[in-house]
Amino acid sequence: MNEPIHFASARFLQSAPSLRQCPGDSGSEVAFAGRSNAGKSSAINTLTRQGKLARTSKTPGRTQLINFFSLGPDRRLVDLPGYGFAKVSKTTKADWDQHLAEYLQQRQSLKALVLLMDIRHPLQEYDWQMIRWAAAGHLPLHILLTKADKLNHGPASNLLLKVRNELIREGVENLSIQLFSSLKKTGLEELEAFLNQWLASD
Repeated sequence: MNEPIHFASARFLQSAPSLRQCPGDSGSEVAFAGRSNAGKSSAINTLTRQGKLARTSKTPGRTQLINFFSLGPDRRLVDLPGYGFAKVSKTTKADWDQHLAEYLQQRQSLKALVLLMDIRHPLQEYDWQMIRWAAAGHLPLHILLTKADKLNHGPASNLLLKVRNELIREGVENLSIQLFSSLKKTGLEELEAFLNQWLASD
């Protein structure tokens, strides 16, 4: 096992519109995905202690490329295009879907997927699509129920249990799930431990 990842060292590496234009397929990377209002960019910025590393916007769907952030030699975080609310044509959306599916199922250096869902609106149609793509690629799946600060502890914990049970009933395997709040930094250490499991090992 290598030294734990220093997430504050993250630096923008490159953007790619498709699998063919991604960085070399070596080393280890973990991808972040979620609906456009799930707080994905905020979570990445909280994780890396950098307020503007991942672009945040009040206009959903602004991230339309696969964005790579370097954590050192052959270690990367990946910010996938937000989905669900982007005002784009059906043709553009179909292109996004194709590129995302190819990336999740064919990228050899991709070790796991972090799927972010607003705790108040979990398991929407597009979330299930990402879950199916992760399963097809045999990817470990780690779910963040974001904006947990919007609920009291009891209701948040109950929702966590409910979502976990629904995923188990649907046969989703290789799964972990947690509460997360970028505002309060709730669940940050748990997220770091998951990422280190997949990024810091040889």
